[in-house]
Amino acid sequence: MTKEAHIHLSRRERQIMHIIYRRGAATAAEVLKELPDPPSYSAVRAMLRVLEGKGHLTHEQQKLRYVFKPTVSTDKARQSALKQLVQTFFDGSAEDAVLALVDSSDSTLPDEARRRITALIDQARKEGR
Repeated sequence: MTKEAHIHLSRRERQIMHIIYRRGAATAAEVLKELPDPPSYSAVRAMLRVLEGKGHLTHEQQKLRYVFKPTVSTDKARQSALKQLVQTFFDGSAEDAVLALVDSSDSTLPDEARRRITALIDQARKEGR
């Protein structure tokens, strides 16, 4: 799957991918049931085929239905999306992205989260990142 394939997803395609990532796998009927303001069943099937054509999904036939699964792990998809977000909105600056997250937080960062973040920063520093 190319980097460009991740960038060019419509709102509805992103919704479908979110459902499939959350579930791990899904049929067209399962996706349809969870979509907000759902289109027709045929439209969902067509969008699943488009996502498969773009390399985001694969399918297995189970009896008379297709079960769609993501081609990339959740962690890899998150990393790719985060890299694109940081590049697009923060000119590639991870520091600016982290500061924006901390500054915009509606609540105080819990102590445990603060410790985990500090430990990750220390580890990255030791590894020269």
